[in-house]
Amino acid sequence: MSAKETRGMIFREITIRDIPALFDVRTPVRENASTRSGLYSAGITENAVEAMLRTSHRGWLCECGAKVVGFAMGNRETGEFWVIAVLPEYEGRGIGSKLLNLAESWLWATGWKEIWLWTSLDTQLRAYSFYKKHGWFDAEVRTNQRIMKKSYLPLSQGDQASGQVESWPEKYRRGKPNG
Repeated sequence: MSAKETRGMIFREITIRDIPALFDVRTPVRENASTRSGLYSAGITENAVEAMLRTSHRGWLCECGAKVVGFAMGNRETGEFWVIAVLPEYEGRGIGSKLLNLAESWLWATGWKEIWLWTSLDTQLRAYSFYKKHGWFDAEVRTNQRIMKKSYLPLSQGDQASGQVESWPEKYRRGKPNG
């Protein structure tokens, strides 16, 4: 981001008091939009997010003035990059890239060598190209969702050529980072 783009932006870790603002950012996004009632019916409530932040999840947000305009979260127990959202009027300023980097860096620091996320099957959506631009690759398709991964260490040339990657559910079932 240029100095002009970062002026007035503060990036910091999410606290419990920020949770209501996260829902204000998550619901009006352009892609994968949801209502509060839709999030609630999926089990994503203020209380659930608070419990996540107190245990396995950590996240970062961007404020412009006193307004939360974007956030991202990850799950250290599973290595999942869990969510990213930026208000539509703040897109294109590098906020999403910075938030993604903060969450990825934390997941790497917790010991994961490979992290993963769920996204839409639709490769025409901006989210897909955003993740690809940031080094994520297609891993598999499950339950009408695309699973993408990112490796901390570069794949060997043989793995890159063959496209072979370890299946994430096997690693997830073992219940330990990288093992």
